[in-house]
Amino acid sequence: MDVVNWQEIRLLLSALDESSITELTLELKDFRLTLRKGIPPTAGVTQSVSPPPDPVATTPSPPPSPAPAEAAPAGRKPTPSHWVDVTAPMVGTFYSAPAPGEADFVRIGERVNKGQTLCIIEAMKLMNELEAETAGVVTEILVSNGQPVEFGQVLMRLDPTG
Repeated sequence: MDVVNWQEIRLLLSALDESSITELTLELKDFRLTLRKGIPPTAGVTQSVSPPPDPVATTPSPPPSPAPAEAAPAGRKPTPSHWVDVTAPMVGTFYSAPAPGEADFVRIGERVNKGQTLCIIEAMKLMNELEAETAGVVTEILVSNGQPVEFGQVLMRLDPTG
């Protein structure tokens, strides 16, 4: 594995989640990734980058566990339980369009199909398209274009019944 392959990292995350292993470190000549599970939610995410050949270390924290009935801020309706959260699969920068000046991938109220690109998360100078895992109507977009996002952060919500 000479280049970071995000599909392989996602597979590693799934395998780690399903195993009894609590920490996994992958090291290449100029890349290092440490995955840990069971870290308290307040530990957050740390990312440090040093010029090559120093390693890059990323430690994602587990996504926050959703409350059974999310408490809504004053003046805001609670989120319906059937809505599907679209979460960030990695730490990075959220982009709502394929390039500056181009139309957004999706807008609130728009119907999306399974597999349709919803946004881009830029991580370590790699552009990663995030696709819809289910069809539905975009009900909320919770982040702004160019905003940094954390692993597990809710980016948008879809109503699969819409």
